[in-house]
Amino acid sequence: MTGTGGEEMGAQAARSRALAVLRVRSRALAVALLPAAVAVVLLVGGATGRLAGSGWDAARWTVSVVAVLVLATAAAVALVVARSRPAATPTVTIAEESAPDLYRMVRDLADRLDVPAPSAIALTPDCDSWLEDRTHPAHGPPPAPRQTDPAVPGGPARPRGGAGPVLVIGSPFLWWMRVGELRAVLAPVVAGTGPSAHPDIAAARRFIRGLDAAVAVASAGRRNPLARAACAGLGRVCRLLLRACRVHAAQMERGVASAAAERAQAVDYGLRIAAQEQVGLAYAGWDRLLTRVALPAWRMGRWPSRLDVGVVAALTELSRRDRLAEGFASRLGERPACDLLEEPGAMDEAVSLLTARLFHGGPETGPDWSPVDWDEYPEEVVDRTWRTDAARLHRVLDTLGVRRAAEEDTAPGTEGPTLARVLDHLTAPADDPATPPAPAAPTTPPTPQATTASAPRTAPHPPTGEAPAPAETLADPEDDDDLGGTTTRGAALAAGLSAQLAREEAAAQRAGAGTAAPTTPAAAAGAVGPDAALWDDGALPLLPLQPPRSGREILTAHITAMVCCAAMDTAGATPGLDWLDGPSLLFDGARAADLAPSVLSLVETGDPGPLRDWMTELGIRPEKPVRLV
Repeated sequence: MTGTGGEEMGAQAARSRALAVLRVRSRALAVALLPAAVAVVLLVGGATGRLAGSGWDAARWTVSVVAVLVLATAAAVALVVARSRPAATPTVTIAEESAPDLYRMVRDLADRLDVPAPSAIALTPDCDSWLEDRTHPAHGPPPAPRQTDPAVPGGPARPRGGAGPVLVIGSPFLWWMRVGELRAVLAPVVAGTGPSAHPDIAAARRFIRGLDAAVAVASAGRRNPLARAACAGLGRVCRLLLRACRVHAAQMERGVASAAAERAQAVDYGLRIAAQEQVGLAYAGWDRLLTRVALPAWRMGRWPSRLDVGVVAALTELSRRDRLAEGFASRLGERPACDLLEEPGAMDEAVSLLTARLFHGGPETGPDWSPVDWDEYPEEVVDRTWRTDAARLHRVLDTLGVRRAAEEDTAPGTEGPTLARVLDHLTAPADDPATPPAPAAPTTPPTPQATTASAPRTAPHPPTGEAPAPAETLADPEDDDDLGGTTTRGAALAAGLSAQLAREEAAAQRAGAGTAAPTTPAAAAGAVGPDAALWDDGALPLLPLQPPRSGREILTAHITAMVCCAAMDTAGATPGLDWLDGPSLLFDGARAADLAPSVLSLVETGDPGPLRDWMTELGIRPEKPVRLV
């Protein structure tokens, strides 16, 4: 439904709410000027002799001092609000010369919608798209001004005024969606530039963003008591204004979204309905890729340099496994939206590095942090992860005083770390209870910073592709290490592994403190890279993927890694990559099955029988030593 003169009702509602926000700003200014106005009246009255006497003199001095203090405070608040850096999404800006087809498509879309075109286009590692105002000086210089845009099919060139908002596109959309689907999904977003260009709405948004940035400045920790007191007052004033604007600002944004959606109905409406299915599918594939595939690589100091290509591979694999997604594979014959980029590989590399920094933290420079291609992933990530975990497992066994095979009466050639050592230690004696009380905390408890980055809270996904057993569910919050379902020896080993992981993470943080952030090879050569003006390295990671694992989950993962090492060294198995499940163990090119229940039986009850039967069937020899890192 449209209003008078063809204007959307949503735009009218947004404009009225923007005026309400600006009225809040005007009232705040009036309150700040009120003591000064009263002081002026008293001073003029004293100068003309109408307000004479000692009482009026005292009132003049008191009100004048209050007016000066209020004006100084208001000026300080206004200065902080105006100069504070508004929050901005970390992105990789796409230069127009590196994606002329993409810019042409967006401008053609803006012409069809009769709205101003976005001033720039940027990619972010998220499954969403939006407009973002970056006209604040702290966000870097605006794009070079031009008199007119190049002519686009469907209409003449459009004159450009001030710098418009930046169109932020989720990078998974650009690689998974087809060109037509991307245009249909972006239509409501681009249509939002129309209401956003209205002066009242733009001024209201600037005021809200300034208040939000000022609250962030006031919340920053400071040691100086005077600075803390000033920031407390600043934060109180800004929060009061934000509360007064909250309802109006929310209704204003709803009106803008409603107007944009109404205007976009005239462009690819039917295709947009079908494309929305791809949005949910891309989100599921992106989340699975980050948590199952990218996270193990980041922990090993390697960042996959083609994450967006991995999304396509993961969703293609899903289309083969899930009958509900079979129809999606036929789309792959159409032109992908990433073809709109001149160098999609370089852009994917820059977005992949940005993803690693956002979700894992600021990486260190040097050989301990480097990109990895997908064809190198099994050897560089999977194999190294398993052997590193196996080495840690044997170091903890040494700490617990568990004898190696060389110290016992064993056959020659069995010296060194073996899987049999682990199995023998975890095998529960006849008098060992299956569910002992949780052991005491280790002498070196993990620090919050170390445990946050150490491992995920969810149950470890073994390299078998099997569904997790019921015992792999999350622990009760009252049981810190979730060791109630293990044997006494298993609980002690899990506690030792948790403490060892915490020490390694703390040492890595100390070693990485003060190192500079790396750049991609393409960025080092002067190509694309994350926008440096939007970074705050001290706040990384902004979005940590998962909380830490429990002690039982850590123990299960380390035993699984040891079994995989024995399988590779004694039975000819190979490490592999599953796009949906992450690291996997392959026998003759096929994924191994039934490993997870066997390992859980050993961890929970101390019964190695199922695991030994599984290894015997595949020819794995636990008494043979394995190669560690």
